[in-house]
Amino acid sequence: MTSTASTPQLPAQAPAARPSARLSAAPAGYPAPMYPHRATEEQHSERRIRSFQPRRGRMTPAQAGALDRNWDRWGLAIDGSPLDLTRLFGELPVTLEIGFGMGETTATMAAADPAMGILAVDVHTPGHGNLLNLLEQSGAQNVRLAAGDAVILLRDMLVDDCLAGLRIYFADPWPKPKHHKRRLVQTDFLDLVLPRLAPGALVHCATDWEPYAEQMLDVLGARPELVNLHPEGDGSAWTDEERQADGTVPGYAPRPTWRPVTKFERAGLAKGHVVHDLLFRKV
Repeated sequence: MTSTASTPQLPAQAPAARPSARLSAAPAGYPAPMYPHRATEEQHSERRIRSFQPRRGRMTPAQAGALDRNWDRWGLAIDGSPLDLTRLFGELPVTLEIGFGMGETTATMAAADPAMGILAVDVHTPGHGNLLNLLEQSGAQNVRLAAGDAVILLRDMLVDDCLAGLRIYFADPWPKPKHHKRRLVQTDFLDLVLPRLAPGALVHCATDWEPYAEQMLDVLGARPELVNLHPEGDGSAWTDEERQADGTVPGYAPRPTWRPVTKFERAGLAKGHVVHDLLFRKV
């Protein structure tokens, strides 16, 4: 009688976790979403300026569903690997947007200007899901979402002269003096980002926190690589001793009509804050 060896049974492979599930399983305090995220522990433990405050609010079913359906189409992890913008955007010039919140502004600007690619970076999980939902509805082809720390993206993944613009709208102002060092727009950040901007690139910042606006103006205005597009001022009536007789505050830009009103902007205006835009050009 011939004996036959039984076929060994391999252990069942667990299905790959959906993006929303992988993110919800991220260790507490981990400083970047995981879709998956492969940045090294050294990258995350180093002492340096960070582009974010970790925020992992609860996702709605619609946001989680959009993440699971669309992340592979529009999303990418900030993992330190070199990024080929031509592969992602073709021949489109690319603007980097840091901190897109819930994504309404990003989606609106992408639809209004399909000839500009937008590389949108944030760590807010519901915002990723919401923006993916908006992109799915509009069918926009000129946006990619990056999950994680924009500093790692700039330092390790992008080459010099690759960006046509930079947008930072209503970044965390870190109002307490002891936290000012955490503000994104400061000298160390510009040392990193300016080489990545191509000549002619547009730098556009907006904030409703006046002390942060002053810091942005001082830091951006001190760089010889940048030219202020509105040194004459924005025409706003700032309650500041430096304003001119006509109410103009030198250095700030008139509010561009092409920048949609953001949720954070509406909240600031409701509190009586004054919103200021800053527009600079890379020479």
